[in-house]
Amino acid sequence: MRYADRPTVEAEVHIAAPPAQVWPLVRDIELVADTSEELQEATWLPAPEGPGEGDAPAVGHRFRGRNAHPQAGEWETVSTVVECDEARRFTWAVMDTDNPSALWRFTLTPVEGGTELHQWAQMGPGPSNLNKVIEKMPDKEERIVAGRLREWQASIERTLAGIKARAES
Repeated sequence: MRYADRPTVEAEVHIAAPPAQVWPLVRDIELVADTSEELQEATWLPAPEGPGEGDAPAVGHRFRGRNAHPQAGEWETVSTVVECDEARRFTWAVMDTDNPSALWRFTLTPVEGGTELHQWAQMGPGPSNLNKVIEKMPDKEERIVAGRLREWQASIERTLAGIKARAES
């Protein structure tokens, strides 16, 4: 799998709570940072780029992510909410909305006894720090991408577990 293939990872979890109870946790970008080893902090940009005081996030709102990785160091990104369908779907694009370095999405599905919460992420197609690593070692691109996807998968699983624990408490 190569970066240009726009590889994806995903996982889902059953939560014994209705979508309306899970939704505020899904759109809470700070909670995502709390469950991530890489995303150290996520903060909404001030209005009008981000939600105003007491406002819910909406399409077009942006947030800054401060990241750290043992091999890649520290960096910041700005993400934009590109889909926000109340209690159904929440998606953000990292960096450029037309050519994002990544897309991240939560989908909530009502089921008997609660909610199926699905998280999905797509690498690329836009440039990211990973491209710099690949450029230095193009012969190892598939291994680099596979390793990064494993990290993302583990992150998604931690995030889903964190949301489940909070929603069911």
